[in-house]
Amino acid sequence: MGTTREVKQIVSGIATTDGDGMPLTRVIGCAYLQMLDPFILFDIFDCDNAQEYIGGFPAHPHRGIETVTYMLNGKMSHCDSRGHSSVVAAGDVQWVTAGKGVIHSEMPLQTSGLMKGLMLWVNLPAAQKMIDPKYQLAEAANIPEENRGNQCRLKVIAGTTTLGTKGIIKDNSVKPIFWDIQLLVNSCFIEHIPGQHTAFVYVISGHVNVGKQQTTLSAGQLAVLSTGDKIQLTSSDSAHFLLVAGQPLNEPVERAGPFVMNTKKQLNQAIDDYQKGQFI
Repeated sequence: MGTTREVKQIVSGIATTDGDGMPLTRVIGCAYLQMLDPFILFDIFDCDNAQEYIGGFPAHPHRGIETVTYMLNGKMSHCDSRGHSSVVAAGDVQWVTAGKGVIHSEMPLQTSGLMKGLMLWVNLPAAQKMIDPKYQLAEAANIPEENRGNQCRLKVIAGTTTLGTKGIIKDNSVKPIFWDIQLLVNSCFIEHIPGQHTAFVYVISGHVNVGKQQTTLSAGQLAVLSTGDKIQLTSSDSAHFLLVAGQPLNEPVERAGPFVMNTKKQLNQAIDDYQKGQFI
């Protein structure tokens, strides 16, 4: 039968800004949830005031992690020091493996309307922190979908479902699961995922009931889930949420801003390399 995951902790995050004044809510990486191995940071930006979001996220470096941007509303341009450039529109997913170093920017391509999306930082294992950078863009129209009984629509961005739908993002670093799920009223979603994966649910809209205990989550809340190999999620109204999971690394973490390494020596080296202009 398997063990059904329950809610261990509910976090709503803290309002802050990043980039050039972009308002956002920091859920992982805040005082209430500093880290959720292997996830370093999880931010939500949701703003319809162009004067606040127009500055976007100008050029900045990363090393030792993967950065994931999932656009829900609006449009951004991306370019980086490795020569990648693209438009990340509503429904698109950008997955950047920073590895040994990359400098990139994400800037709004609009001067009005809603800008809404999610940013996730995934830690890289020690053996992969200095690999060559890699860039993947999954356009909305190409993301595989499952429809379960007309009550559940599932976009499989990373990972593989028990029905065999494989995510468009190819990533073996922490065997990630990144699913966008929509449930109609009084619907249920049941799945099996690796029992020791760290997992969380983030509610974009509506309400979601988690596990056999039926713990209710509201829009804007993130639930850290207990271990177990079974996920059971139900809705009393229409609900839209993310299910994210990954293999914990259980490695030491030393972090300074956009650099995430295993030792202070490595961290100092990352800062030194960036200052010397070696992130190209």
